[in-house]
This record gives sequence, structure tokens and C-alpha cells, in this order.
Amino acid sequence: MPEGTQPLLSGAVRSDWVRLRTLIALRWLAIAGQLAAVLAAALMLEVEIPLDLTLFVILASVCFNMIAAVLHPENKRLSERDTTLTLLFDLIQLALLLYLCGGLTNPFASLMLAPVIIAATALTLRATIALGATALVFISLLAFIYRPLSFADGRMLELPEIYLLGMWAALVIAVVFLALYARRVTTEIFSMSQALTATQMALAREQRLTALGGVVAAAAHELGTPLATIKLTAAELANDLAEGGETEALREDAALIVSQAERCREILQSMGRAGKDDTHLHHAPISAVVEEAAEPHFDRGKRIILRVDGVVDGETARDQPEISRHPEVIHGLRNLVQNAVDFARTTVWIDVNWNDETLRVRVGDDGLGFPPDLLGRIGDPFLRHRPVRDRRSERPAYEGMGLGLFIAKTLLERSGATLTFANGTETPGRTPVPASAPLDLARPTGALADVVWPRAVLAPSREAVRGPLARNTRFDLREI
Repeated sequence: MPEGTQPLLSGAVRSDWVRLRTLIALRWLAIAGQLAAVLAAALMLEVEIPLDLTLFVILASVCFNMIAAVLHPENKRLSERDTTLTLLFDLIQLALLLYLCGGLTNPFASLMLAPVIIAATALTLRATIALGATALVFISLLAFIYRPLSFADGRMLELPEIYLLGMWAALVIAVVFLALYARRVTTEIFSMSQALTATQMALAREQRLTALGGVVAAAAHELGTPLATIKLTAAELANDLAEGGETEALREDAALIVSQAERCREILQSMGRAGKDDTHLHHAPISAVVEEAAEPHFDRGKRIILRVDGVVDGETARDQPEISRHPEVIHGLRNLVQNAVDFARTTVWIDVNWNDETLRVRVGDDGLGFPPDLLGRIGDPFLRHRPVRDRRSERPAYEGMGLGLFIAKTLLERSGATLTFANGTETPGRTPVPASAPLDLARPTGALADVVWPRAVLAPSREAVRGPLARNTRFDLREI
């Protein structure tokens, strides 16, 4: 992944996405509700409320909104510190109103939850804990310190202590539970959004590389004839020019043209292997597609054994189904092979099988297998591995986040596949496969990824593959 994309996938960036205009709009809504509640209680219900103090507290919130709107543009996004201070102001303002209007006997005391829930969905864990603790302190103080409500005839609004205790307990539990609930759901949604963004970036990169490879291959194909002509003509000129004398310099120039034309041909051949991007090349035998996906990992120090219908030499397998060379399939299988190579001891097995209904690709290794505590969640993004006592079940190469397997799972499922993850035939306490055993016939003993497609989804009919071809696609370099 390019280095410049790392900040996009950073979890701390989310706290800087809150717009000032959003909080200002919510605060205006809260001000309108506070004014309506205070005036209705004082004028319609004849509740004795200190209007001067309550209106002063509401006016402070109005001034805060007006100053923020004047000093900052509407599209300003607040930092974590600014958002935390803004929500803290809202907590203090609401606590003062509740102090003046009956404390926890006021049914609007539940609004103390709002700033904490906003913090849980938009800010980091540290800011959420700080605002949650502040809310709990204010709720506890309001249970004992407040101005009681009274009516115009002098009657006091008194509630039983058991009710106040229940109200305090309900608000404390609500603050803790709703904050945890909102944060857990928001974190999972954000993590999934990050992972899907990474998946789209990986797929877009694979598509660009595929298109670029086609451009280079087409260029090598089209430039082959002109370069051959240049080379042949220059070689004939060099042969016709006599050595020594006045034509020696011209002969050397002609030889230089021959060498540079040969070099251009070699460069184009090394950059594009597959030839021109014909429509026919959009389909290939399944073993060729799998081998193309695994090719970048052949030289990483691990042996990769490709078995097609049980045969190591896949080209000898007859009647192979021809499948579409979708970038999703190639990149998804490549990620599975990369994961197997990363954690294998010495060998990775890729088994390709098919029948009339399905196509199956199994990628396994001889490593330690998936951690048992994560086996049911393999394919979820940003996994956290909890160390277990059985050290043999750990995968010590590195502590990944599961993003690679998530990308592979997402892309392959997008192509119509079903993925299952398991561990191989080796179990704790059993000896591994002997080194003298033929690896070509061995079974994976570590992690195992099983990919199954319905044959009708991935492999078109033979008539569709070998029928009349469409016109070759023109490449537009501006789109790559």
C-alpha cells in the first residue's frame, strides 16, 4: 500500500472528522428545547424556576454558538481537543440547568447522556473516558446538590429517596452501557470501512497493473516489427561499410544502432510477457490463473507445489476448465498464497480440483496453523491475537491485523466464491511429516484456506470461450 495512504487508514484520524457546523446545529436545537421546556414549566405548569439564572445559562450557550460561528468558517473540522472541550462545555451547561431545575428529579436529566454518546462515536477512547467520568461526577453531585422545584402555591416537588437512588443508578448505568455500546458499534463500522477502503485500493491497484501490463505487452507486440526492421537495416549497413578508412565512424554508428535496437527489444520483452491484450487472453486454464496469482512468491525461499487434479505438473491435466481472469480472483488468491508463504516452514501446497458443479482451490502450508482463539474469526479485519498457553499454535512470523485475509476473502466472495479456513492434519502432540516423505504427495499440516466457486459462475461454457472473439480493446493511457 502506498505510504501516502497510511493517514487515511489511521484510527486516530476519525476524531478530526467532526465538523463545527454539526455541533453548532445540535446546540441550537438543544437551546430551543431548553427554552421551550423552561418557559412551559414556568408559564403553563406554574413551576417556580429562577428564570433569570436559567435564561443566563441558556444565553451562555447562545453566545458560545454565535462566537464559534463568527470566528470559524462553516466547513471547519474540529480537532480532538476542540471537540472534547466543546462537549465538556455542553455537559457543564446542562449540569447547571439541572442544578437550577430540580437535579435528578427533573425528567430531562437523561440528556446528560448525549455528549458522552457523541464522544463515544466520534472521539478516541481517552476523550470518551474523560467525558464519561465528568458526566458521572455531575450526575452524582446532582443527586444531592440541587435547587428543589416548587409550585406557585408553595408545594414542594419531593420524590422518595428510593426513586432518586434508582434515577441515579439508571443514569450511571446508561452512561457506561450506552457509551460502550455506541463505541463498540462505531469502532466495528469504522474498521470495516477502513478495510473496505483498503480492499478497493488493492483491487484498483491490481486493475491498473493488469491494464498497464496489457499496454506494455501490446507495445512490445506492435514495436517488434519496426525494431526488427531497424536492426536488420543497420546490420546490413554495417556489413556494407568497410572497416577502417573514412567509413569506420559510420560503421560504428550502424553497429551502435543495432545494439540499441536489440536492447529496446529485450526491455519490451521483459516488461510484457503475455503478448497483445487479445480478448482471447481474458480466459485461461484454471492452473494458469492460479500459477499467475502465485508467481510473485515463487522466489521467496519456500517451495510452492501446485497440484492440478492431483498431478504436480498441471499442464498434463486434461480437460481443464477455462475461467475468466478476473483481477478479484488473481489478487485474492495471491493474498492467500502470500499468507501461506509468510507462515510456512518450508513448503506451501496449492491444490486445484473441479467437478461438474464446482471449482476448488486449496492453499495450505506446513506452519503452525491458525491460532485456535481466532479460527472462527479468520477473515475479519483488524484482528487482535490473544496469546495462548500452547505456544505451538501461535504464528510467530509477525502479528498481522488480518487485513490481507479480509481483502482476499472480500475479493474472492465478490467473484462468487465461498471461503473456509481451518488447520491441517497435524494436531498438537503428533510428530510432523518426516522430511524423507515425498512432499508432492503430502497434505498441508498447518493453515488451510479452501476456496470453492460454482462452476457456472467462474468458468464460462466452452462455446463462450472458444466462440467468436470480440474486437480487441484499445488502451487509453490517460485512464491508467
